[in-house]
Amino acid sequence: MRAIVDDSLPGAAAKLAGGKGRNLHELSRNGLAVPRWAVVGLDVFQEFIAAVDGAGRIEELLAEVTQDNVSRISGQLAEIIESGELSDEAASVVEAAYAHVGRARVAVRSSGVEEDGSELSFAGQFATFLNVSGLPEVMAHVKKCWASAFSERSLHYRLRHGLPPRGEGLAVVVQDMVDAEVSGVMFTANPVTGDRRQHVVSSVYGLGEGLVSGAVDADTVVLDAATGAVEETVLGEKRERYHLDPAGSGYLVGEVERTDREKLSLSPKDIARLHEAGVRIAAVFDTPQDIEWALADDALWILQARPITALPDDVRRPMDELGPSEGELRIWDNANIIESFSGIVSPLTYSFAANVYGKVYEYYARGLRVPPAALREITEWAPHMLGYFHGRVYYNLLHWYRMVRIAPLYKLNRKVLEVAIGVEEPLDDETAERIYPYTFSSSLRGRLSRARTAAAFMRRFLTMNRSVERFMDYFYKAYEEFDNVDYDAMEGQDVYRRFRALEKDLLEKWGPMQTLDASILWSIGALALLNRRWLPDAPEWLTWSAASPGSRVESIEPARALARLAATVRDDAELSRLLQDTPAAHTYQALRDGGHTAFLASVDEYIAAYGYRSLDELKLEVADLREDPSSLFAMVRAALPEVDANPGEKADAYLDEHLRGPRRLLYDVVRRKAQSSLYNRERLRFCRTRAFGSAKRMLRAMGRDLARMGAIDHWNDVFFLRLEELRGAYEGTTAHTELRGLVELRKRQKAEDEQLSAPSRFTTRGAAYWRGNLERAGFVKGGAARTGVRELRGTPSCPGVVEARAVVTDTPVDVDGGVLVTYRTDPGWVAALPSASALIIERGSPLTHVAIVARELGIPTVVQVKGAVTEAETGMRLRVDGGTGTITFLDDAPAESGALAGSGTLAESGTTVETGAPAESGAQAEAATSGEADSPAGPGSGAGTRTTKGAKSE
Repeated sequence: MRAIVDDSLPGAAAKLAGGKGRNLHELSRNGLAVPRWAVVGLDVFQEFIAAVDGAGRIEELLAEVTQDNVSRISGQLAEIIESGELSDEAASVVEAAYAHVGRARVAVRSSGVEEDGSELSFAGQFATFLNVSGLPEVMAHVKKCWASAFSERSLHYRLRHGLPPRGEGLAVVVQDMVDAEVSGVMFTANPVTGDRRQHVVSSVYGLGEGLVSGAVDADTVVLDAATGAVEETVLGEKRERYHLDPAGSGYLVGEVERTDREKLSLSPKDIARLHEAGVRIAAVFDTPQDIEWALADDALWILQARPITALPDDVRRPMDELGPSEGELRIWDNANIIESFSGIVSPLTYSFAANVYGKVYEYYARGLRVPPAALREITEWAPHMLGYFHGRVYYNLLHWYRMVRIAPLYKLNRKVLEVAIGVEEPLDDETAERIYPYTFSSSLRGRLSRARTAAAFMRRFLTMNRSVERFMDYFYKAYEEFDNVDYDAMEGQDVYRRFRALEKDLLEKWGPMQTLDASILWSIGALALLNRRWLPDAPEWLTWSAASPGSRVESIEPARALARLAATVRDDAELSRLLQDTPAAHTYQALRDGGHTAFLASVDEYIAAYGYRSLDELKLEVADLREDPSSLFAMVRAALPEVDANPGEKADAYLDEHLRGPRRLLYDVVRRKAQSSLYNRERLRFCRTRAFGSAKRMLRAMGRDLARMGAIDHWNDVFFLRLEELRGAYEGTTAHTELRGLVELRKRQKAEDEQLSAPSRFTTRGAAYWRGNLERAGFVKGGAARTGVRELRGTPSCPGVVEARAVVTDTPVDVDGGVLVTYRTDPGWVAALPSASALIIERGSPLTHVAIVARELGIPTVVQVKGAVTEAETGMRLRVDGGTGTITFLDDAPAESGALAGSGTLAESGTTVETGAPAESGAQAEAATSGEADSPAGPGSGAGTRTTKGAKSE
């Protein structure tokens, strides 16, 4: 037995070094820069196992293993292996391997015989230990690696794939530990789309442990595989840096400076070197590779490489079939818009919404005195603010930057816009500066026009409160006129005329109100600037809580009214039983039959006041509470007692302590403007929902009219038509005989679209549906799988610390004190908020409707949490810190039946709530709660945290 090193014979490496060691040998033979390494071979493992298993206990335990007892069996096997003594010969091989590396700090990595294969990678099944020093520690960690051959993870993996539990053995790599300045992974094919013409690089500061574990949000760069040109860049938050502990084994976790977080962790030189290495490595193995790398002292080190398993088929056609790749760049993002139009959206809803957006922003520009020639340019792009891909709605993001640039202070506004709507990636400065809403024949004309627009904007900005009040007076008079009509009793042509009047009357008046959105960007941006300058250590949630419009906001009223209904139910045992036992569709009639007339009267009052509110309330195809009240009873069952919270009090307390004098006076002036702007925006959103509710009734009536005429088979087939086609049916530009064919075609397309997973952000060149644009973007069948990360990070939206069971859902179900985890929300989710102890939203921003209302209710909230609905499962116990934006997984699996959130009251579901816990104490509180003194420090703590184990899964 002897250690396998870089000059060992290829046959010995192939036979004894395991998958990882075999690949390291190949990399070294081909001249790649690999940190010095040696392998304790498979023969040493086999000799050791035979020596410690003289009584055959290991074989007996492996023969007993099942999915149900794997945890117990793996624990017993680990105890046998880690307590065993190395023979003199085995110890000498380990010592020789450590000496070959240089007796320095090393990584001790498992290298399974079956690992890194072309079919099964065994990724994450075996152990790796970082920054191990001293021969006794190396020997101990070699045994820990051997024990991981029978770990709970690896045994589950083998059973799941129908493999025998014994396996073919495990070698161990001892490798020089690189104290990385930047590290990461590189795929020499796009692992999502299968595109072999792209390399995908992810990078973080410090050691790669933060990236592999999922604890650090990495930068991502997509490269052209042939040229190395950067095709796309996504800037990660990179809040933490993992680095070696100079005092012992393991690593420390420290905070990354803000200036470093806000820039790409890779230089152009680094990217070029990575691309070159990726090309060489892919050529060595003749298959796409998953490569771990590190940068230290201006050198690129390749730590390991393995084949990418389960790579999707390459969705791109050969290049000679594509033609030129040039075309107009468009960036599509579902940030914020997914709150209003989630999932599959009907063609009628999309085309109606696109028309509304286009017209409103055209009138907005008119209200700012944009000259006629410039208006003509705006009308070329304003109708295309939204895109429609496989039934999903996206912002055409560059048009939004054009719209923002109409108002003054573009640089400030666009930065705040990105936070306000929650885009995944900010636009780079170079691209942002090239975007203009219109052009001028001379610079003088441009300056004069911008001055006129700025003056008009300032006038509207200063008089916005009065303008909103005038609009509200006008709107509610018009709303009464349009809503108090029985459209089903009218002729279809008359309904159509009323619909056109609704569009004209409201959209023309609504356009100037969009100055309010720019006012919000101004005031929130000013608050953020003051925080940065005067309160540099302030928690991230302060800006949003300081701008909170307060409990007067109209949006909170449905939640409060629902809580009052729920209180009535809880006080009446018979009523409570009836609601629990009766299917929602039959509840209304059961209440009437049971004589609960007083409660029914309260329900009718709620529907009369808020009946236009529903889940997906802006989707025209979705019935509101007036049409189908059954969903209301499910929400009543879920609601907890009314919460009385004021997030502004937390902001006041912080400001009272840290900001006084003239600075506080100025801060409060800006704060009041932000509060009034958000308050007015929520009022206008209520108006928008009411207007959509009236439009729903009109469009349903037109659908029934077309069905009566035989133009469509069923009235609700109308939602498969686009707005221009529906108009054409009444204007004489669409033949009635065309409609059935269009409906059938789109029904088939919807069925296909529902099978696809959809990206949250992507880019296209040229015609969006052609040349593989959408396939490369990620519109593919299937979805993501859990990675097993222990912590997620997002944007803090409302402070407070909660421990409770997760309820992962795409509809607001009975949470009963659990943590509500969802991909997106819409205003209809407000009614479910009182039942949640915390809120996690994967897509959204602190200024989305539900996030604002959650702050008013004092519910700890984190938004923009990548992977939330993939990584969390209903029943898992989570710790949510709304002040730092940290979500910690406190257990690995959902609770057993009966222990899930929703099984009892708030106290019975095992919820611990620390509302109002200061954000700065998040890391300490987490360590105290979990009982782990070595938990990574939360952002803002500024302290490194020692981890003596230094282990990760690979």
